[in-house]
Amino acid sequence: MRVHRYFGPGFPEIVYKRALMIELRKLRLEYVSEMEREIYYDGQLIYKRRLDLIVNKGILIELKAVAGIDKACFAQIINYLRVFKMEVGLSLNFGSSSLQFKRFISTDRGLKD
Repeated sequence: MRVHRYFGPGFPEIVYKRALMIELRKLRLEYVSEMEREIYYDGQLIYKRRLDLIVNKGILIELKAVAGIDKACFAQIINYLRVFKMEVGLSLNFGSSSLQFKRFISTDRGLKD
């Protein structure tokens, strides 16, 4: 929220991401930026994808800087959690007048938000 209060909407995603990484460092949270992950189908590598941020070795953070979050944004993080076998995801959108965020939790029975 501190990053959004400082900048407000209107900047590219990378501005928010770099500022968020500064805040994570101040909190002494471990993170990896742009981690490349492989996507397999039927045991064969079909694509590689870079994830915005992974915090504390297990929390996926997907950043957006768009006027509003839609179902496609949520589908992206839901699919990443499933394909990369991660449990917790957080979608952050800095592009609207107030910070938009949504948490996703992957369980054996599916996803919860």
